[in-house]
Amino acid sequence: MSDAPRPTSQRHVPVLLEQCIELLAPGLEREHPVAVDATLGMGGHSEAILQRFPDITLIGVDRDPAALELATARLAPFGDRFRPVHMTYDRIPEALESAGFDHADGILFDLGVSSMQLDERERGFAYSYDAPLDMRMDSTAPLTAREVLSTYSENDLRRILRDWGEERFAGRIARAVVAARSEHELTTTGQLVEVVRSAVPMAAQHKKGHPAKQTFQALRIEVNQELDVLNRAVPRALDALSVGGRVVAMSYHSLEDKIVKRELAARSVSTAPKGLPVELEEHKPTFKVLTRGTHTPTPREIEANPRAASARLRAAERIRGDHGRVGRRRSGASV
Repeated sequence: MSDAPRPTSQRHVPVLLEQCIELLAPGLEREHPVAVDATLGMGGHSEAILQRFPDITLIGVDRDPAALELATARLAPFGDRFRPVHMTYDRIPEALESAGFDHADGILFDLGVSSMQLDERERGFAYSYDAPLDMRMDSTAPLTAREVLSTYSENDLRRILRDWGEERFAGRIARAVVAARSEHELTTTGQLVEVVRSAVPMAAQHKKGHPAKQTFQALRIEVNQELDVLNRAVPRALDALSVGGRVVAMSYHSLEDKIVKRELAARSVSTAPKGLPVELEEHKPTFKVLTRGTHTPTPREIEANPRAASARLRAAERIRGDHGRVGRRRSGASV
């Protein structure tokens, strides 16, 4: 059996692929459409979009240099229709500008940790095997999980476990981390798992899956500032959409989903003051939510890709521009 790495297309099963494409399609069925895959990963969704819409330009954004390298190789057959950009996804306007555009007709978010990051043991994202405590999505960033566990105060550790991991036993785990590091520095995921197991009551250890799942989630979010980035990214993405353009966002835990839901809801209702007899144009909603609640994977999809089980999908369409904006144009183009 060969030790050569599997082709990228075989290492990654895109989550809710058909639903994403169908929701984006009405915004992309126009002349020379522009799309942004804000979380490129290994390029599975981008490949399908480029195949479906032969006239499209797709800008692929990712903070992970390794993912960009793999996706760029995978999508090379599409030539300059694909434009890779090394950025965090809260910089969508800058990514568009770098490719010569000022608006997009479709934007896709596939949030959370990627399959590639989970599969590469040395990245330290998974609790299922021993690895260095890293958890950086961008390997060039300075902060690692090891540094968080070594330097954060007990109060700060408790806060991130409670707020980012929604961990019921945040206080107990934070105390256990501080006690353990007083004896030796925590450097591997296996050491962290043992500390968590020692802190969580035996009766609660398997009620919500692996007992360290929420701790690893919290540390990953802290290391990568994921929720701060997402809070900035969603409004900037919506601002960048042309009229008729669509955004599709997949989240994998409630904290991500709440941010997406809040911003879409705020833009899909009238802002007219109560009691105003006539709704002025500037008070009308700028977006229409396309999904009732959230779309979720089918049992068949989950069987094919177990990591899709927690996915929740929301989508919206821009129905009106701001301050008279009526559509997309290329940067510098005349109206």
